Amino acid sequence: MLKRLITLVVLLLCSSAGSAAHMQTSGTTASQIHSELWGDGGDLWRPDSRLPDFSFAGYHRGETEIPAVPQVSSVKDFGAVGDGIADDTQAFLDAIAATESGAIFIPAGRFQLTKIIEIQKSNLVLRGAGPTKTTLYFPTPLNEIKPNWGATTGGQRTSNYSWSGGLIWAKGNYRNQKLADVTAMAKRGDFSLEVSNTEPFLAGQEVEISLQDDAEKTLTRHLYSGDPGDMEKFSGSKISMVVKITEITADKIHFDRPLRFDVRVEWKPQIRRFDPTVKEVGIENLSFEFPVHSYDGHFSESGFNAIALSGVSDCWVRNIKIKNADSGIFVGANFCTITGVQFESMRKPNRDCTGHHGIILGGNDNLFTDFDFRTKFIHDLGVSANDSGNVFSNGKGVDLNFDHHRRAPFENLFTNLDVGAGTRMWHCGGGASLGKHCAARGTFWNIRADQPQQYPPSKFGPLSMNLVAVETEQTSIKDPVGKWFEVIAPQQIAPQNLHQAQLKSRLD
Repeated sequence: MLKRLITLVVLLLCSSAGSAAHMQTSGTTASQIHSELWGDGGDLWRPDSRLPDFSFAGYHRGETEIPAVPQVSSVKDFGAVGDGIADDTQAFLDAIAATESGAIFIPAGRFQLTKIIEIQKSNLVLRGAGPTKTTLYFPTPLNEIKPNWGATTGGQRTSNYSWSGGLIWAKGNYRNQKLADVTAMAKRGDFSLEVSNTEPFLAGQEVEISLQDDAEKTLTRHLYSGDPGDMEKFSGSKISMVVKITEITADKIHFDRPLRFDVRVEWKPQIRRFDPTVKEVGIENLSFEFPVHSYDGHFSESGFNAIALSGVSDCWVRNIKIKNADSGIFVGANFCTITGVQFESMRKPNRDCTGHHGIILGGNDNLFTDFDFRTKFIHDLGVSANDSGNVFSNGKGVDLNFDHHRRAPFENLFTNLDVGAGTRMWHCGGGASLGKHCAARGTFWNIRADQPQQYPPSKFGPLSMNLVAVETEQTSIKDPVGKWFEVIAPQQIAPQNLHQAQLKSRLD
């Protein structure tokens, strides 16, 4: 009898919980809860809502898969040895110079390289036999190969490679000359702009919308939703986004995605050419390794950096391992995908960290996904000056932080991440008086941690940020024009990955 009574009580409790969950999720099952910013399949979302559209991040805007580029040569055809003793640098440089298009194979082996391997052409792939088989070993840091001294915002002398550059470095530019002025204001979420001249434009053309700050820094204030913090030392913002023209009517161009910022004539808005000199470069299936030594700490780095992508578009990095790096990957690009990266280190740490930057997604609409940090950097996942539309997803680490390096990085997404220990999630860098760390509508969606997290401190960012399904014991605050801290258990949020859901919604 007692057993039957206990069973009945359990059933009644489950029924009550199920009813409450049903009411909370507007028709979802008890195991799934939808955010009020997105809904079920995006039914609550609008282009001008506080939740940005992140669906354009990554290679070819996520609309095509990264290709399997045919192999055309091997570095061994150009004299590479791969025994870890011979200097194979010239063989790599010769292979790149001789290859106009296709994949250069780097077979199993340990290839010692003592110079920067630059790629300044399109349609070229460096492909190893796999990260456990092909290792690129760099015994000399960037600042010894090509010295580049600079200083921190506080005046400390250090190498500029502390925050830039890579020993494999894809370099290009966007040839972004002005095509027309924007002649009327527009609002965030709009899909068209009035321009001074429509003759330079064609349907299907990619162009860059560009704005720059005025003397009062009103653009920067806009990017911070009116709450920039101290920005006395910030010279002002220059922002852009790339759109694809869908139609030209009278004095307007229409495009395929919503504006992620207001457009005002005092910000000198222009439509510029977007015609990258370097596209379709891939780095895949290999390991980067650097010498093992003690990490001397912040701004001591001399440039044991793996990869840099600068001024390029529609490139990729996939299936690689980075070991003992000062910094891993620096991206200053558009529409690039970095996927399947593992970070590890045998260095003696400083401040419990073994390097400076894990990755910075600089530029716009880049995707970093399916990653594993098995060591700690001072700054693990980073965005900085005016970077926007970038996505960090499907990753994990021992104790990740979301570094927002001031100067108004806005509308970036961190989704479906396991930060591990969870002791420093909001730890950020960047100089003083350069604005708050994160700007408008930075979004954190499905963030798991080993311990409960707090809403970030006010110096981190403005109230227009979006926090949904972050591991916490705090209660929800859902103000449509203020703080949005939507408390949902991470395992229950649907979708788990906001970027993938938005992309699916757009492409279906």
